[in-house]
Amino acid sequence: MRPEDVTLYSGGARGAEAAFGETAERYGVAEVNFTFEGHHIERTRNTRLLTPKELAKGDVSMAEVARRLGRDYSDRPWMRRILQSIWHQVNNGVQVFVVGVIQNDGTVKGGTGWAAELAKMWNRPLHVFDQEKGHWFTWRNETWIESRPVIGHRTLCGTGTRNLNEAGRAAIEELFARSFRSG
Repeated sequence: MRPEDVTLYSGGARGAEAAFGETAERYGVAEVNFTFEGHHIERTRNTRLLTPKELAKGDVSMAEVARRLGRDYSDRPWMRRILQSIWHQVNNGVQVFVVGVIQNDGTVKGGTGWAAELAKMWNRPLHVFDQEKGHWFTWRNETWIESRPVIGHRTLCGTGTRNLNEAGRAAIEELFARSFRSG
C-alpha cells in the first residue's frame, strides 16, 4: 500500500488524534479532521466542519453508550456532539486505530471507547495501543489479541486519548513506519 493512496479520518484533538495527523502528514497520507461548531481542536489541517444535520446522522442513545461503555455521559451535553463526530470518523475509516487503555471489561477508557465500540458493532478491523501495557491489541473473535498491526486499507480512523504518552506517540510512528517502509 502506498501512503498517497490512503486517507486518515480523525478529529484533530490534542493527544492521539493530533499525533495521528502529524504522522500522516509526514508520510504523505491524506487527512480529514471532523469537527463541529464550538469544538476546539489542535490539528486544523483539512478540517471538515460538520453541520447540525450531519452530526445528527451519528446520533446515539446516551443509554446505549452507557450500556456499552459501562459509564454515563448524560450529564455532559457536549459529549453527545463528540460521540456524533466520532461516528463520522469510524464511518469513514475502514480500519480503526485507537490509542488508550483497554479496561478489564474489554472496553477502552473514556469517550475514545466509543470509536472502539462502533468498530466492534460494524465489524471493522480494530486495533488498540494500550498505553499502560505498551502493546498493540487487535479485537478478534470477541477478545483482545496482542498484535503488530499495519495499515492495510485505503481509509483508516485514528483516534485516542488526549493524554498521549511517549509510548503512544512512538506506537503511532512505528505503525506508519511498518505500514509504509519501502522495499
